Amino acid sequence: MDLYEGMPDPVRKAWERSLTTGRAAMSRRRLLRTASLAAGGAALAACGIPPAEGSKGGEAEDDTPDDSRKERTLNFANWPLYIDVDEKDKKKRPTLDGFQRRSGIKVKYVEDVNDNNEFYGKIKPQLAAGQETGRDLVCLSDWMAGRMIRQGWAQRLDPANLPHAVTNLEDRFRAAAHDPGRQYSYPWAGTACVVAYNKKATKGKKVTSVTQLLEDESLKGRISMLTEMTDTIGLTMLDMRIDSMKFEDDDFDAAIARIRKAVERKQLRRFSGNDYMDELNSGDIAACLAWAGDIVQLKLDNEDVEFAVPERGYLFGTDDLLVPAEARHQDNAEALIDYYYRPKVAAELAAWVNYICPVVGAQDEMKKIDADLAADPLLFPDERMIKKGRNFRPMNAKEEAAYEDKFAKLIGA
Repeated sequence: MDLYEGMPDPVRKAWERSLTTGRAAMSRRRLLRTASLAAGGAALAACGIPPAEGSKGGEAEDDTPDDSRKERTLNFANWPLYIDVDEKDKKKRPTLDGFQRRSGIKVKYVEDVNDNNEFYGKIKPQLAAGQETGRDLVCLSDWMAGRMIRQGWAQRLDPANLPHAVTNLEDRFRAAAHDPGRQYSYPWAGTACVVAYNKKATKGKKVTSVTQLLEDESLKGRISMLTEMTDTIGLTMLDMRIDSMKFEDDDFDAAIARIRKAVERKQLRRFSGNDYMDELNSGDIAACLAWAGDIVQLKLDNEDVEFAVPERGYLFGTDDLLVPAEARHQDNAEALIDYYYRPKVAAELAAWVNYICPVVGAQDEMKKIDADLAADPLLFPDERMIKKGRNFRPMNAKEEAAYEDKFAKLIGA
């Protein structure tokens, strides 16, 4: 079966671009200087999340038999390098091993989510046919999680099985446009796209905005933007005082035109995927758009690398855990979700993956592991950063095809 069958050509090209150079291709973690970490956590009282009005999730999940009690197993599909690993024994995953000991549930952990769309193509035939996908729990970016929920291909979660998750999910993660009330998904981690620069390459000049990237003559030929359309266009629109959650076609076109002018003036060196990390680290690129998790990693070994949260906002998102329709071990999956919302466990995971932690109390636990990481707003955003986070609004199929086509022409893809 052709994974891209029936897909508009611009969208197909965007998927392929993501697989080879975009966020899907990025190494989610480089080796860190890690301390000895221990799993564990304390039980907290539960409180409920009220059902969201107008939720369009399907009903198939209510009729799916759950074999969790008689089968203490769980199939968990995640992105590569998106969980903590023992530095001495790469086969060990401390937090996951702790869950298995604590729960008695044996987890088959598979790193087979290399791209949202690619993974969706793998499981779509089974979901459409009302069959099991072979996964009880998956981790997908928020927009893809939303698609699964809208199509009725995600099982509604039981709050009674999620006391830590319900209690410890930070408030800002509860108001999810793709899953109102968090009835179907919980964040594994938050993501952020910001401005980064190498202060040695900029001769000490701070770079804090998209305007500087596109217009500062001293940076000409030494800046890059991302091949991910939502991040590059979203941040550019925010810089233009256009709300990335409410933009119209004309707004999108204006952002494209603005970037094109910079391309024609050779202000931009190029559009890049994860390979911007090496160029920023070396100073070959003076400034760029960057993913926050990458910058946390680079800063550990290079004091010249800095980041800035643009005054007019940055792009914020989540990678979410959800249970696919027809999965037969939902209770086991919910047990794992809840386990990772214990602050001590969440801190251990965040210390390794370096993405935004969505768990209340984890920052205090992180102080016992690494005080610098605990103070880093790219892992634990402060109030100022939280207020500046904006999403890229959902697109319908027609818009997605049109926008990706315009963006592909802009970057020469």
